[in-house]
Amino acid sequence: MVRASHAFRYWLTVYRRTWRGTIVISVANPMLFLLGIGLGLGHLVDHGHSATLHGLSYTAFFAPGLLAASAMQTGYIEGGGRVTTAAGPAGSYRNAATTPLEPGEIMAGHLLFIAFRLLTSSAAFVAVMAVFGIGAGWWVLAALPAALLTGLAFAAPAAAWAVGLRSMRNIQAGFRFVLMPMYMFSGTFFALDQLPPGVRLVASALPLSQGVALCRSLSLGTASAPGVAARAGYLLAFVVAGVAVARVTYRRRLHA
Repeated sequence: MVRASHAFRYWLTVYRRTWRGTIVISVANPMLFLLGIGLGLGHLVDHGHSATLHGLSYTAFFAPGLLAASAMQTGYIEGGGRVTTAAGPAGSYRNAATTPLEPGEIMAGHLLFIAFRLLTSSAAFVAVMAVFGIGAGWWVLAALPAALLTGLAFAAPAAAWAVGLRSMRNIQAGFRFVLMPMYMFSGTFFALDQLPPGVRLVASALPLSQGVALCRSLSLGTASAPGVAARAGYLLAFVVAGVAVARVTYRRRLHA
């Protein structure tokens, strides 16, 4: 783990030079989405007195879901796209593999940096929620570790898969055909109980659905200990499985 910190510092050094380019995707887009849909469309939903939100304003319902969805997007981009590039012929992984660093340490250092990215971008979003008074007071801060866990639940499996890819086409296809449908049907924009029973059962099993529910219940102060434990455990299982598979796929690719 000590040597993995060297890989983390490398990614942090690169990020110091490129962080401005990540602001739009990781911070500005979700915030504009929150203002446009949450505060704009939200007035129309609230005016209709929709019973499906169980007495919540649409902004209070939507914002934690968007926080989780943004973490998913950041985790996938960092764990998928960045890893594919880094593992390529001219990528940084090839240079790192010639040092005493083991493939598992290269992977761990990169995942630590992805956790840093998730934490900082989610913190900015939570700060905006706090400024607009979205959430139950200080409870909104509890959504930050939930967003981090949600992002890692996508980043770790994505990294395990992406390190073996030879081009970005599969990453783009995964974003279009997997993440976007999940984005739409995981309770971010509307309550899952509006879906037909069969579709609802499938949708509730999606990792983003669990992340949305976890972020929402914590930020609103309605979470129960068993509910938090079950949802966090579900997401943690994706992280652990992703790391376990990544240890194998990184070794295969970097020792090839």
